[in-house]
Amino acid sequence: MKPFYKRRTLAALAALVMLFGSGCGKQSSGTSGGISEKPAYEPGKTNVLAPEFGKKETVEADPLTLDFSNMDQGYFMGILSGSGHKINIQVTGPDQVIYKYFLEEPDEYTAFPFTAGSGAYTILAFENVGGDQYASLLAYSVSVELQNSFLPFLYPNQYVDFTQDSEAVRLAGELSADCETDLDALTAIYSYVTDHITYDDEKAATVETGYLPDIDETLRTGTGICFDYAALTVSMLRSLSIPARLNIGYSGDIRHAWVDVYIESVGWVRKAVQFTGNEWELMDPTFAATLGSDELTNDYVGDGENYSLQYIR
Repeated sequence: MKPFYKRRTLAALAALVMLFGSGCGKQSSGTSGGISEKPAYEPGKTNVLAPEFGKKETVEADPLTLDFSNMDQGYFMGILSGSGHKINIQVTGPDQVIYKYFLEEPDEYTAFPFTAGSGAYTILAFENVGGDQYASLLAYSVSVELQNSFLPFLYPNQYVDFTQDSEAVRLAGELSADCETDLDALTAIYSYVTDHITYDDEKAATVETGYLPDIDETLRTGTGICFDYAALTVSMLRSLSIPARLNIGYSGDIRHAWVDVYIESVGWVRKAVQFTGNEWELMDPTFAATLGSDELTNDYVGDGENYSLQYIR
């Protein structure tokens, strides 16, 4: 993946931050295992859904093992045995988008989401045999029936990587402690990110292909590129049982990352929490969407033709 580095200044940001204010008000709990319904948002309560390596349905092609035991939860898992291997995993679902992931670390379980929801998927794996050359390792087809459609956007994965022990999760619980609604919690997290994380121009200029965000590192340094902003925000929201999508694509010709969030009173709010290079903007249509006004949303966002979505993580 090429780095996200082009920037554009948003004059309205300061006013929006003042409008939304700073955070809400600490409790936390963790959850592993499957769920059949979307968990409800509760103020200050973190609810990290931990992927599990079930070993009930596995496929092996040395050095790779894939586990499909928990497909109904919206993910499958992979693990490498032995070091020195690099595996490219390609996942194609009912949306016909090819999602590419890489495994290099040995003996570490990694979760891969069924981003396109229920339906037929083909999983291909290729092993690096030198340079940019890969050899076919395995092909496997599965039929996925999710217990609910939110699951791929609640669990962590390789791009949105968090656990119950993550500092970002602890912080999400603290920020949302006095937030009565999921929109309040979204506002608190947005305000924290915009107030405490600054854009890292040097990192943007030097980041390598295949970079994966470390959300706690972003918090520790207080800096990041847009991939970091998005991963941190989505991780914090998911840990509060607020479904969120990390979107990767373009706004015009600008490499772009933005976040879709599910609000209980409205549904999916799309293209409302955005990053355009060096600043986050929570646009006025977020409120309009929450109030159910499509006309106001369209006045500001338009029909979305300026946006080009490549991947959802």
